[in-house]
Amino acid sequence: MQADDPDDPFAEVDPQACPTAESLEVIGTQWRLHVLHDLNDEGEMRFNELKESTGASSRTLSQSLDALTDAGLVDKRMEEAAPVATFYSLTERGEALGPVFDELDAWAREHVDPADFAGE
Repeated sequence: MQADDPDDPFAEVDPQACPTAESLEVIGTQWRLHVLHDLNDEGEMRFNELKESTGASSRTLSQSLDALTDAGLVDKRMEEAAPVATFYSLTERGEALGPVFDELDAWAREHVDPADFAGE
């Protein structure tokens, strides 16, 4: 869609606002991207599985999951039976980011030198 398209839902938004920048405000932190990527690849995961896969601290992961849940990208499911467990999965809105991650992965493979990340 072009900026002058009458069907563009952003046509009435402040012209200084950028939908891409606004989207990155929701998903663009390091830990949120890790969570979304891991849930996209693995499907439903427990809190501790996400903690291990992302390398985030419990506090950071909890804050990221809360923000993603508030944004409607992640669902939280509690299992009350012993042991109590919390599971997270992508919502339909979160799943819609799958092609975005595919494109970012393709771009990175073409334009990012793996040697830049050696030793991290």
